[in-house]
Amino acid sequence: FNWSYTMQLPKITYPLTTLEIPSTKKKLPFRPFLVKEEKILLLAKASEQKEDIYLAIMQVINNCASDDQFDCSKLTVFDMEYLFMKLHAISVNNVIQVKYKDSEDDKIYDLQIPIDKVVIKWPKNTSTKIEINQKTGLIMKYVEADVFNDREFLDSGNDALFKLLCKSIAQIYDGEIVYDCSTYTLQEIEQFVEGLDSKIFEKLIEFVSNTPSLYYQLEYTNSKGTKRTIELKSLQDFFTLR
Repeated sequence: FNWSYTMQLPKITYPLTTLEIPSTKKKLPFRPFLVKEEKILLLAKASEQKEDIYLAIMQVINNCASDDQFDCSKLTVFDMEYLFMKLHAISVNNVIQVKYKDSEDDKIYDLQIPIDKVVIKWPKNTSTKIEINQKTGLIMKYVEADVFNDREFLDSGNDALFKLLCKSIAQIYDGEIVYDCSTYTLQEIEQFVEGLDSKIFEKLIEFVSNTPSLYYQLEYTNSKGTKRTIELKSLQDFFTLR
């Protein structure tokens, strides 16, 4: 045959799966991630930089979302981690194979994590409202995944916790007046926080320390008959456990 034109290669379609965003309970359709997304993740993993890996994860989730208006960077960090776990389940395998070296017998154990059993662990008795006095207070929020795009924050070193506290303040109210922190610079918010007393500052730290997180409890018995329990609480725990 003498073809006078090049035939287009077939386009492969994939079924959509509805996933729930934990913080909002909103349900959105996603496709599995493909070879092009695997390449993004492999390149990021090669850099061995946490921020590169998380930026790659955001890109993968955005690619897989069927809604063009969806923006993963506006989700909380735990939302992003949860969605990635669920996408991994529908794209690769519902079971993550991990190895763990036991500190008692020095043996390496092959363990399995069923992704459908991974949940979000919500903190108990945590309010998003912190009162400064009878009429003034703070409305807190969980930090968005966009924090991994913030080079100033990522390079802040020992000052990172303080900046994270400031980024976690959504609003400041004073009587009937509400100040939206997104309309102020981080430096302005920092100056305000520096003027708070130590008790309020401790409440800020407590809020940030009790952020919802992924959670799964691995259990096994080592060669000495000791029952072991490992609590997994972040994406790194699930994929870098050794």
